[in-house]
Amino acid sequence: MNKTIETQTKPFRLITIPVSHYCEKARWALTKLKFTYVEQPHTLPFHLLATGRVGGKTTPVLITETGVFIDSTDILRYLDSIAPDNAKLYPTDPDQHREVEELEDLFNSQLGPATRRWGYFQVMNSYKIMQSRWCQGVPFFERALFPIVFPVTRSLAKRKLNINPESAEQAYEKIKSIFEQVNELLADGRIYLVGDSFSAADLTFAALAAPVVQPPQHPMQRVSYKELPPNLVSEINAFRETAAGKFVLRLYRDRNS
Repeated sequence: MNKTIETQTKPFRLITIPVSHYCEKARWALTKLKFTYVEQPHTLPFHLLATGRVGGKTTPVLITETGVFIDSTDILRYLDSIAPDNAKLYPTDPDQHREVEELEDLFNSQLGPATRRWGYFQVMNSYKIMQSRWCQGVPFFERALFPIVFPVTRSLAKRKLNINPESAEQAYEKIKSIFEQVNELLADGRIYLVGDSFSAADLTFAALAAPVVQPPQHPMQRVSYKELPPNLVSEINAFRETAAGKFVLRLYRDRNS
């Protein structure tokens, strides 16, 4: 057994904003690699109290006895470094390893911000939807204070994430463009994006695309379609019908296997 795993006497701690798809990326990696961890979910802005204590500002944050990792990709690479040889998220073949890292960077830097911006634009003015998404599993006092802090938090989030009609439309076009790139990769019948096994590229794409595909198996409770705007439901269904969307749905069906 890897020495690093042997010296880890307590479960990892994962600080999250539950609905964050970057947090889902880290959560999925921990689950996939079968590491024991305790999730500590918080809503905005209370997550800053938890992350600030360990030197972070954003989520996810993974706290281990080896160190603190404050970026989803850093978390995956750390977990990969201590995972068994038969469970690596990054291929050992240099060319495939480079391809996985390039795809992961594309999804992190372009897809993730786009799905977040487009998704929030659709629902951020709905208190009921935002409360259900931001408060799932968080401490009681955070849920109790949510009605008070929500107006300010929403305003700050809109400004920080540049959420407006124009940016949402640009985000939608970016999502379609990246889905088309993934469609082209899958056109040859491959099972995974790179090589013959599940990798960080597959995990990252599925986790960051989840907001626009809404996989039923996602660990965060979904909002009922009846509560979503009809145009949003139509666009989600359209994404689901693409090869990339079907790929995400399949990976989520297999998520815990």
